[in-house]
Amino acid sequence: MAAKIWEDVASRAASFSASSGRAPRVTLLAADDDPEFGTYASSIERSFGRYGLEVARASLDSNLTQDHLEQRLRALGADSSVDGILLQAPLPARLDGALAIARSLPPEKDIEGIHPAHSGALAIGKPAVAPSTPAGGMEILKFYDVDPRGKRAVIIGRSAIVGRPLSWLLLAQDATVTVCHSRTVDLPSVTREADILAAAIGRPGFVTGEMVKPGAVVLDFGTTYVDGKLRGDVDADSVMDAAGALTPVPGGAGPVTTAVLGRCLIEAAERLQR
Repeated sequence: MAAKIWEDVASRAASFSASSGRAPRVTLLAADDDPEFGTYASSIERSFGRYGLEVARASLDSNLTQDHLEQRLRALGADSSVDGILLQAPLPARLDGALAIARSLPPEKDIEGIHPAHSGALAIGKPAVAPSTPAGGMEILKFYDVDPRGKRAVIIGRSAIVGRPLSWLLLAQDATVTVCHSRTVDLPSVTREADILAAAIGRPGFVTGEMVKPGAVVLDFGTTYVDGKLRGDVDADSVMDAAGALTPVPGGAGPVTTAVLGRCLIEAAERLQR
């Protein structure tokens, strides 16, 4: 499935490069003391580079102020050789919070859809740039002919980059959506009602078989390393006995998320070129 998305991206990237004389480019910013920055950046570079997209790394000093970050983002916004901007969390702790930073992003180059203009449009059901992880989840449902219309969807996790935008995307497809979180009372009784169950809480193996309705489609967005191995939020061994379908970790939602992110970059590049 991811390969199909990349095939389209590669074709469009080649056309863009031929007409503009350069590859579509994203600048990836992260705190310079983030131990995962190098691994993540290298993974993005490999995936994007394979299909004609370019990644430029930029580190953020731990002493960086909000004003300096905003200036840097404005400079990237004015740089015609940059088509997309990615901010990797967590950013330096001294900065003033996620919302202020998101507002500083040039919306036309925000390929993760975190700017309030994008999230607001998504919330009211209008076309918008959606964060790549929930957008990838919707692509998976579409690819496997899982129509959310009329179905009960339950999401465990209410983050601004997965849980909430996924709820808006599902609502736009006429699903009946419940968003659960740490204060949800009797969570298993809620999850057992789900035709589509999505887990995005960062707690390895949290969702077990007794929490899943027989035949449900289970989307696992968890990405936590345990003893050097990537684990999802779903205990796959117990859930597979109940679920009708389950995205594995690794190899499930992750590759699709990366492919969707690549597609967001080429779409941004094409819009800016017009």
